[in-house]
This record gives sequence, structure tokens and C-alpha cells, in this order.
Amino acid sequence: MIQEVILVNKNDEEIGTMEKMEAHVQGMLHRAFSVLIFNSNGELLIHRRAFGKYHSEGLWTNTCCSHPLPGETIVEAANRRLKEEMGMTASLAPLFSFIYRAELENNLVEHELDHVLIGFTDEQPLINPDEVCDYKWISMHEIEDDIEKNESHYTAWFKKIVLEYKSAFQDLLTL
Repeated sequence: MIQEVILVNKNDEEIGTMEKMEAHVQGMLHRAFSVLIFNSNGELLIHRRAFGKYHSEGLWTNTCCSHPLPGETIVEAANRRLKEEMGMTASLAPLFSFIYRAELENNLVEHELDHVLIGFTDEQPLINPDEVCDYKWISMHEIEDDIEKNESHYTAWFKKIVLEYKSAFQDLLTL
């Protein structure tokens, strides 16, 4: 099945679609999302990407991440992928978005306008082994420390979310 991503400009206005792998080969700016699920202890659910993924395989990242399908809203896509990847549901709320560009292995380029959403649940994941090979609940302090010590163990976008944008969600964890 051919998967398409939504190409956008820097204002998140749609300018077309492109086959997913081709967009990553050409480094075209496209729409994506990252979900952050926290439990009642304020711990973030992170997962290790399955080996065999087309990029960033075996790296730790946020709860779930992907691309919306053409005609699908960010929240619809995030809910769909949270169920497909982690086997869970949660009420999700948009937090912020940012643009990043990262050169990856296999001559691929991630150039995404990434919409970050947050949700809260104590539900335990039922992982899809095609997408996820491990998971854990972890405090933000522990994540920051580990990223500092083991930067290469984490995805490019997740490092940006944790290190550059944590102020956008940190206050929500103390409510």
C-alpha cells in the first residue's frame, strides 16, 4: 500500500501530497505529529522503535508519532496511531508545533512540521511489535539525564521536544 504524506509550507498550509519514502528521500517539508502520554505520577510513556523501521530503528522516542493521512485531522491521526502502535486510548490535546530537519541513516531526511499532542492515562500499553520493541514510563528528569549521556539512543525529534520545548508542557505535569 502506498502511503502518502501531506506536504506543507512553513505556515502549515497544504501544498500537495507525496509518497512517504520519496518525501524522506527529497527532504520535503511535511506534516507529522508526536504524542506525549503521561501517567498520574507525571511519568512519560516512551517507546523504542522496532528494528526494521525505515529510519531511526531501535531508538527511544515519545509515546507515538506518525503522519496524518490526506483528509485526516491531526487529532484523528494521533488517536488512530496511538491505538495502532501502543494499543491504548487517551483524550489528546494539541500543545504546540515546530519545524525541524534532520539527516538520518539510509540517506533519508526528516523535514517535518511536527504537531505535539498531550494526553494522560494510567492504562498500560499493548504494543504492536511491528512498530515498538520496548517501552517504559520515565520521569522527565531521568529522560533529560539519559539524553545528555546517551544522545544517540534517541530520535532527533524527541530530543528537540524534551530539550527545547519542555516548557510547553512541564507546567501541565504539576496540576
